[in-house]
Amino acid sequence: QLPLPGSRLCLYEDGTELTESYFRALPPQTELVLLGPGESWRGCASDIERLLAAFCSQQDAVVEAARRLLTDERAPHRQKLLADLIHNLSENILAEDKEDDKKWFEGLESRFKNKSSYLRHSCESRMRGYMREVSGFISNVHPAARDAYRGIIDLMADKLKSVKYNGCYFDRREEEEAARLCTAEGWFSCQGPFDRDDCPCKHSINPYSNRESRILFSTWNLDHIIEKKRAVVPELAEAVKTRDGREVNWEYFYQLLFTLDNLKLVHIACHKKTNHNLSCDKTRIYRKRKQTHEIS
Repeated sequence: QLPLPGSRLCLYEDGTELTESYFRALPPQTELVLLGPGESWRGCASDIERLLAAFCSQQDAVVEAARRLLTDERAPHRQKLLADLIHNLSENILAEDKEDDKKWFEGLESRFKNKSSYLRHSCESRMRGYMREVSGFISNVHPAARDAYRGIIDLMADKLKSVKYNGCYFDRREEEEAARLCTAEGWFSCQGPFDRDDCPCKHSINPYSNRESRILFSTWNLDHIIEKKRAVVPELAEAVKTRDGREVNWEYFYQLLFTLDNLKLVHIACHKKTNHNLSCDKTRIYRKRKQTHEIS
């Protein structure tokens, strides 16, 4: 059905055009593509382009076809691939309000009306949990230093309240802060274990996409690089105890406990529970005294 002039044969794998001699040298069962005049083939990349084009233009039809195959197909491996395909194509990333993506909100309290409000609440809850741990450590503080320790807790609590418990870290609408963790569309990337600059597995997730991703994202950790329980809080208690008239630099400890200066977002598989063997900066534990100069 193709005109002979201008038609040619190519290798399916990489698009190499065949000469007669090359054709005769090919092994049996080699996959070929027959091209008509003006047609091109760039190998597997062409198939990927056609596949992506189909996803974009016929997404609902692709999902429905995949569901039919999933119903009929019993091979476990193919079932898993099709289930993942349906999951990924059923994303509704851009939807923000409850009425636009009701499935995403299933199982949540009715007070959450949009996705950002829930994820902001989740981040706030983590920060409140960190604050409770710092407060709960007071029983380990020397009795003579407990009042000073409580004073620092109050200062930290006031600062956290003023920034709404840093809930903006997980809110895609707060672009300036969220950009440090995610894209404006809501994609979060694993920042790797504490001893790496990146994630070797390239984990990424968009909790705004669908309900399953929202639930899975709750297992990701905000990992303290300098560890909260092993290093930061004990060092704070020791600093209060041995301050000897010096002023504890509580804002430094606040940064280590509650900000991205010392927090990395990591996939649960990258969260190392072992000792990080990192300590606080001794030069920043106390505030430097302001020098006064007498006028003679």
